[in-house]
Amino acid sequence: MAWSEIVTFVFVASLLVMSPGPNGVLIAKTVPTSGRSASFANVAGFVTAFYFHGAFSVLGISIILVQSATAFAIVKYLGAAYLCWIGVKALHAALKSVESAEQVAPAKKQRTILNAYVEGFLTNAFNPKVSMFYLAAFPQFISIGETSAMSSFLLVFLHSMINAVWFGAMVLLFSKLTAVARNGNFQRWLKGVTGVVFVGFGIKLASYKPSL
Repeated sequence: MAWSEIVTFVFVASLLVMSPGPNGVLIAKTVPTSGRSASFANVAGFVTAFYFHGAFSVLGISIILVQSATAFAIVKYLGAAYLCWIGVKALHAALKSVESAEQVAPAKKQRTILNAYVEGFLTNAFNPKVSMFYLAAFPQFISIGETSAMSSFLLVFLHSMINAVWFGAMVLLFSKLTAVARNGNFQRWLKGVTGVVFVGFGIKLASYKPSL
């Protein structure tokens, strides 16, 4: 694999990671309510999900999903249902009566590290922009039968590390802004935005049709 291909992949992957999506919204929601540890567990879940996506592409399973309408539909609608479920929960929380206190205290029952990790993994595993990237764009950087598995997973590793650095920095930034992030009005606004974003991405994923 040529260095030019690696540099191109890193550039494209960086743009993908930094573009707005469910991962960033999840971090913004987790930091003020469950703290740094749970937020970094979210990031660890994101990173793991990249290897899930990468394995699908490297092993050719993504090609099978694209060519099998039934298999693709099952995976697509499961992901869409998960994203919409998260969105509806957030919208419901935003529409509930606003807390009487000016500041929102940390959640009484914080997410466990494992729960936060699973939430991060599922959010990124069913993140439509990542799914579409590994279904449509990632195969352009590898050649089944020609590119070695090690070279292919090198690209997945680079993608996951870009994600870890970007969202790790986001966790630290939101931690510094904890007082603002816990403001009752900000929290209600954030939950509303979270709901709209997740439902929107769920609908986008449900309506996605791969170009054959």
